[in-house]
Amino acid sequence: MLAAGALPVLAFPDANLEILAWFGLVPGLLLMAAAPTGREAFTRGWWFGAGYLLAAMYWLAPNLGPGLLLMAVVIGFLWSGVGLAARATLRPPVTAARAAGAVALVPSAWLTGEWLRSWQGIGGPWAVLGVSQWQHPAVLALAAVGGVWLVTFALVAANTGLAVLVLARSLAPRLIGCAAALAAVAAGPVAFALTAPSPVAGKVTIALVQPGSYVTRDQRIAASERLTEGPARRAGLVVWGESSVGFDLDTDAGLRHQLQALSASVGAQLLVSQDALSPAGAHSKVAVLIGGNGIDGEYVKSRLVPFGEYIPFRAELGWLTSISRAAAQNMVAGNGAHVLQATLRGGRRLPIGVLICFESAFPDMSRYDADHGAQVIIYQTSDATFQASWALAQHASLAALRAAETGRPVVQAALTGDSAAFDARGRVLAWKSGAERGAVLVTLRLPPASARTLFDRLGDFVPWTALLIVAFAIAFGLVRSGAYGRVRRIGGRPRS
Repeated sequence: MLAAGALPVLAFPDANLEILAWFGLVPGLLLMAAAPTGREAFTRGWWFGAGYLLAAMYWLAPNLGPGLLLMAVVIGFLWSGVGLAARATLRPPVTAARAAGAVALVPSAWLTGEWLRSWQGIGGPWAVLGVSQWQHPAVLALAAVGGVWLVTFALVAANTGLAVLVLARSLAPRLIGCAAALAAVAAGPVAFALTAPSPVAGKVTIALVQPGSYVTRDQRIAASERLTEGPARRAGLVVWGESSVGFDLDTDAGLRHQLQALSASVGAQLLVSQDALSPAGAHSKVAVLIGGNGIDGEYVKSRLVPFGEYIPFRAELGWLTSISRAAAQNMVAGNGAHVLQATLRGGRRLPIGVLICFESAFPDMSRYDADHGAQVIIYQTSDATFQASWALAQHASLAALRAAETGRPVVQAALTGDSAAFDARGRVLAWKSGAERGAVLVTLRLPPASARTLFDRLGDFVPWTALLIVAFAIAFGLVRSGAYGRVRRIGGRPRS
């Protein structure tokens, strides 16, 4: 089951076999459906999930050590519901009723677990299955309707339909399976054809500065300054990556004045990123918008990386610091997303949603910025720790989903790569890999600040619907098995 769970991960970058996401779950579903008991199906689903997470996040092993296996096993538990759903609906004989139940319940069970693990307290939404389709704007049209969750639902529904075709022995369930698979594949292109991008309310040219790895912070700053003075001079806004400054600009007046002078020289504000230390020693990550007259806005990172920037349940799991590179102390989180106001040449104002690193994985944060008027979403990241791994491309690909969901162009500036830019439908405009150095100059077409996708308006209605389907299936199963009646009889016995 571990191997079956690892197979779909090849759909993600860097392997980029994204077509595999449409049928790569089938072997795992067949193994779960063939489980002799419900307990075995539960276990097979659990180990499938553990294998999926281990393969998707293998690059965390040098940092987490044994903690990666612990994380995969604990969170992999959320796939156990997929095992139960597969056995309940796909075990022989697969009737028409079971086939119909399968194409609704199995995707719902998958999505419910994926949604639950996406809460920061559990780990966050990395390697959500729908992200595998980041290179296909026609499929990403579903994200504008129901977020990445609807893309995931379509993928699992297609796989479930194929599993029905394999397992069913009569025509009716096979027709249901075929119809489900075809509908799932067609849903994205249909949504793309029926919707149009927002009208263009303006344009902006943004420079994404990628200086590469340097031993010291001074070297990194000097390299970023050289790139800013070169091609980036033509930009209306210059964006540096996460921890590009390293020093606290509130206390380092000399560096602050140096950056102010650079901004005045190139005629554009700089969006840099600092590692801030309070007088008490508390550490936080801060995006700083700086112009010729000083600091014009700040955003403090609010969603922290589990184990990398804080250790959940540190009292119980703090021992991981002795066997891995887990966070020596918990960083201090900010108060949530908010929009900054950049000033372009000529005094034109540009509302921007600024988020940092891991926060690109969270649909609700970019959606919040879009709902509050941001016309472009900007991510700052470093990813230097995971150089030469799949992490860099996996990270950059998330921006395509956030663009399609919000109907806004999205850019990511990374210190060491991958830096990328996407238009408002998730189409790639620029990409600089971790093997490259320099500045990416990209011109973005901006939607009106009031523009909203359906996902912007309705939010997480898809996972909530999936949760209701799962709850109904559980209630139906309890009633049908007689367990509910037994519980009532036991509860109704007279007390002695």
